[in-house]
Order: sequence, then C-alpha cells, then structure tokens
Amino acid sequence: MTSETLPLTEYAVSARGLTKSYGHDSTRVEALRTVDVAFARSRFTAIMGPSGSGKSTLMHCLAGLDTADAGEIIIGGRDLMTLNDDELTMMRREQIGFVFQSFNLVPTINAKDNILLPLSLAGKSHDREWFNTVIDALGLRDRLSHKPHELSGGQQQRVAVARALLTRPEVVFGDEPTGNLDSRTGAEVLSLMRTSTREMGQTIIMVTHDPAAASYADTVLLMKDGSIVGQLENPTVATVTEALASLAE
Repeated sequence: MTSETLPLTEYAVSARGLTKSYGHDSTRVEALRTVDVAFARSRFTAIMGPSGSGKSTLMHCLAGLDTADAGEIIIGGRDLMTLNDDELTMMRREQIGFVFQSFNLVPTINAKDNILLPLSLAGKSHDREWFNTVIDALGLRDRLSHKPHELSGGQQQRVAVARALLTRPEVVFGDEPTGNLDSRTGAEVLSLMRTSTREMGQTIIMVTHDPAAASYADTVLLMKDGSIVGQLENPTVATVTEALASLAE
C-alpha cells in the first residue's frame, strides 16, 4: 500500500499526538505523552531535558529509528506512521540525514567514499556542484583521500556531517553529535552545522545535554516527563543553564 503524500508546509518535520511507552503494568514508563511539535525549515533546533525526559525517544521516533505507539509524523509531506518497512528505509536513505556521537564511518574507505556512501548504496550519482559546495563549506577538500584513522575527531565528524548533507535531506538529526569531541573541535563542528542552516538551507534537529552546544541553535525545546514544557529562542549558555535548572526543581 502506497502512503498518501500531503501538501508540503513551512515545516520540515511535524508531529501530532505522539505517544510512546515501554514496559507493562507496574514497569510501564510513558516516554512520550501526546507530544505535538513542529520544526521550521532552515532552522537549527536543540532538544534538551533531564535524563528520562523523552528527548532521545522523541528524536528517534521523528527520525524513523523507533516507532511511536500512536500519532503522526510528517516529513516531506508523508506520514512515517503509515509507511511500510521498504518505504521507511527509502525515506531514511533519501530524506533524512543522521549525525551521531560516534562518527559511524567505514574504516576501510576514504573520506570521499564515506561521504558518497548513501548515494552509492542507492545506486545514484552525486551532484558534483553540491558535493563541492558541501566539502568546501566543511573544509574537507584536502582530506578526501584520507581514511578515518588518518583524520582527527573533528575531521571525522565533518565527514559525517558532509555525508548527512549530501543527499539534501528534508532534515538532519544529530544525537549528541559533539559528545566525543573536545570543546574546541565541538564548537567548530557546531558552527559548521549552524552555517549549513543559514547558508545551505538545511534543517537540523539535535539532542544534547550540553548548554554550550545548545547555544548554537536557533531554538531550544525543553522536555520533562515525556512532554515539551518550554521553548527558548536565540538561546545562550546562561539562559539554557537557567532553564535546565528550573526543570530539575
């Protein structure tokens, strides 16, 4: 059954009525409690909250890495909740990019081939002009022939970001993307991610626990007990730290 394609909106991702629970009876935990949320195109959003708040569950459901119990998730005019396995795999390959805390590069191939890997797996050629735009924006021109073990942590994460951007996905999801980097390299990668939204029109949704990382975002969504409980625009380290402290009270 082919899912219905809905009209595109100003939102890259939207969700309504998302619920997700784990366990049964006395061990049941409601990870998401009827969450409604929308992410504007060409914006960088961070999702934050205390441990167990549901932030990672929300991102994994939005990205199609986990399945919500109920609700709808719209990406590219299609509801992920109505897709079969093949359709969902195709959407993750073509319309969703991922940047994880672990770089997830293939160690036996060079940086260029790692960047091109999703397109190679799909049997598609790449847009050379867009490829050049991405690698130049990320400062990877002189590292394309290097294998991952020949790159620094920051360079490896840049390769991962380039790989995520190359297919021009509707949205790039980042799961603690700078968690394994030192503060200087992490700041460099976050600046590049922010640049990709402002100069390349990309939409980025990032889960992080770090107020400094969140300060690079345009918007911070705050979660607690499976619900979105607040939002910060133009966040700073100070405003994020204060908001997180209030959630702990």
